[in-house]
Amino acid sequence: MRLKISLLKEPKHQELVSCVGWTTAEELYSCSDDHQIVKWNLLTGETSQIVKLPDDIYPIDLHWFPKSLGIKKQTQAEIFVLTSSDGKFHLISKLGRVEKSVEAHSGAVLAGRWNYEGTALVTVGEDGQIKIWSKTGMLRSTLAHQGTPVYSVAWGPDSEKVLYTAGKQLIIKPLQPNAKILQWKAHDGIILKVDWNSVNDLILSAGEDCKYKVWDSYGRPLYSSQPHEHPITSVAWAPDGELFAVGSFHTLRLCDKTGWSYALEKPNTGSIFNIAWSVDGTQIAGACGNGHVVFAHVVEQRWEWKNFQVTLTKRRTMQVRNVLNDAVDLLEFRDRVIKASLNYAHLVVSTSLQCYVFSTKNWNTPLIFDLKEGTVSLILQAERHFLLVDGGGIYLHSYEGRFLSSPKFPGMRTDILNAQTVSLSNDTIAIKDKADEKIIFLFEASTGKPMGDGKFLSHKNEVLEIALDQKGLTNDRKIAFIDKNRDLYITSVKRFGKEEQIIKLGTMVHTLAWSDTCNILCGLQDTRFTVWYYPNTVYVDRDILPKTLYERDASEFSKNPHIVSFVGNQVTIRRADGSLVHISISPYPAILHEYVSSSKWEDAVRLCRFVKEQTMWACLAAMAVANQDMTTAEIAYAAIGEIDKVQYINSIKNLPSKESKMAHILMFSGNIQEAEIVLLQAGLVYQAIQININLYNWERALELAVKYKTHVDTVLAYRQKFLETFGKQETNKRYLQYAEGLQIDWEKIKAKIEMEITKERERSSGSQPTKSTGLKH
Repeated sequence: MRLKISLLKEPKHQELVSCVGWTTAEELYSCSDDHQIVKWNLLTGETSQIVKLPDDIYPIDLHWFPKSLGIKKQTQAEIFVLTSSDGKFHLISKLGRVEKSVEAHSGAVLAGRWNYEGTALVTVGEDGQIKIWSKTGMLRSTLAHQGTPVYSVAWGPDSEKVLYTAGKQLIIKPLQPNAKILQWKAHDGIILKVDWNSVNDLILSAGEDCKYKVWDSYGRPLYSSQPHEHPITSVAWAPDGELFAVGSFHTLRLCDKTGWSYALEKPNTGSIFNIAWSVDGTQIAGACGNGHVVFAHVVEQRWEWKNFQVTLTKRRTMQVRNVLNDAVDLLEFRDRVIKASLNYAHLVVSTSLQCYVFSTKNWNTPLIFDLKEGTVSLILQAERHFLLVDGGGIYLHSYEGRFLSSPKFPGMRTDILNAQTVSLSNDTIAIKDKADEKIIFLFEASTGKPMGDGKFLSHKNEVLEIALDQKGLTNDRKIAFIDKNRDLYITSVKRFGKEEQIIKLGTMVHTLAWSDTCNILCGLQDTRFTVWYYPNTVYVDRDILPKTLYERDASEFSKNPHIVSFVGNQVTIRRADGSLVHISISPYPAILHEYVSSSKWEDAVRLCRFVKEQTMWACLAAMAVANQDMTTAEIAYAAIGEIDKVQYINSIKNLPSKESKMAHILMFSGNIQEAEIVLLQAGLVYQAIQININLYNWERALELAVKYKTHVDTVLAYRQKFLETFGKQETNKRYLQYAEGLQIDWEKIKAKIEMEITKERERSSGSQPTKSTGLKH
């Protein structure tokens, strides 16, 4: 990826340009020390003077009123705030009329910023004050008073906090009075510029110590650049939070959100005092010290999938290369390319007005449809369909271009969604809530309606990253997520009535990805790269989970690596320095998944015997129990030396009825409640009581006996025997109540139990049909 620079031969301004701001993707306003505000039209290349300020007023900063969310993309910002050296800020209309001038600070007003909703304005000045104003220019509060000039300010993603500079310090101050202030030393020189992105919640700072730095919102350092030759005078996030730009003397840099540099350009600009990204995130404009306005287009973005490589060569042209036969196709677009995604044998490209869907089998005839709303900020793909996110909503389309659904939930803000907070599979859409970060909303892909009984998924901690598995049946769909403590959890997506278990899979997990071909999960765990070959093992037999993992040392990936993709058995990881590392994992677990999904158990056993790896046998054991194939489970458990489990499986085989077998298989996986339901639905009340006695669930055993008016004496007898073994006296009031005046006759109880077993045998071998359990496992 690099920047394509365009710079006029002669500058349009006579003095240094202090700031720039985009109204649309093709129109920019710039203001300069020559007191002029100039409008640039990038389509026609024309410039026109909008307003000439009085000679004693020097403009310092301008910021356009944010476009309200969910309106057509052609709707432009209509008013901007201009801060100036005379201590005032001015609200100026698009046509150049000064609507209002407000006395704000003593000394120059160094920066002014609207919040994301456009409901408030913050200004900072040479007098060290930070002030909050209403959108009409009425003073709401003086947030803080510093002893030194405040050079830059930025709003937090929720518009509830303000970040500002104080010499070498950065300060985050919430708007609520008495809330905790966060302050830290960020640079060794005066900090000149800050920016805070609403999508990734990361902070940029630039200072006179010639460095730029990336921080998280707790003030923890994530990246610090090498010292440059000159002070860094400007930094700015791209709207989607994936890139940022850095400006210095004769220098313009394009960087990844983790800090490493994609491209370094050396235009003849003097110092770049201010950088602004266009709304669609495809180009930047810089305010230059020599009167120029520099424009730079982001080109040469690259997308890879299997043997295809797609490169954006110009703003309207893509080149597709098939590395197998070196065939090259050129794709021409009517408008500028904004976003693209290549996966599942399809390339999806969004331009400023349309969406193009190409199949990797045919690059000549794309499917084209018009976009409903403005700029697409995210494209996600699954095997059957893809998702477009823009300022107005979330839209699901099939690869034939058919609109499928548009999920919605209260307080939805699509402008801050990214690939970590939205996930898509063939039947499910998962979205992390920004208002309450412990909540994940789950929607049916085909209808856009809430999943299951409409309940959202709620976790005890804030969730950082979510990912849905891609294969298998909707009923088995799982979601994996990483929370604030860096713990990895997995849970079921379908939620009906009963509370689904959220089970921990790993700790210190930084990044995760599901395979696109089968439900294998990989993640970077502290200093290890871990692959969970069959994550469902946690629902079947948690004891053998460690045996189903593949682990290798990950120290070669350095600090903060990120998993880019997991295609087939190839995992691509991006290191902190930007380089890509490819890891191949064993192809056998994927083949095992395939055999099991088509119930080819004999082939699965044959494969495990051929590979001779414990991980394969452990996966097969868990898969067999999950699919209730106990013969295969017995072979697999024997192969990994789990003799006690082999014996238990053998005892299950000898049970008289289908329902008893089913119940004991459920118990094997720890689903005691479900096992009990199966037996009760089949009318096997004694067996339901017996499993509770065996597990020492005395309260429940007695409850069932009393409810069904049978075997109360059996329960009391076993309870008495249990207490005698430990030399204890009965203290439970319910047991004392029912035991009163009851003589325990073991001979009679044994005869009753024998009768129950005989009855069950006759029932299962007899002609009467067995009752349906109503349970799918």
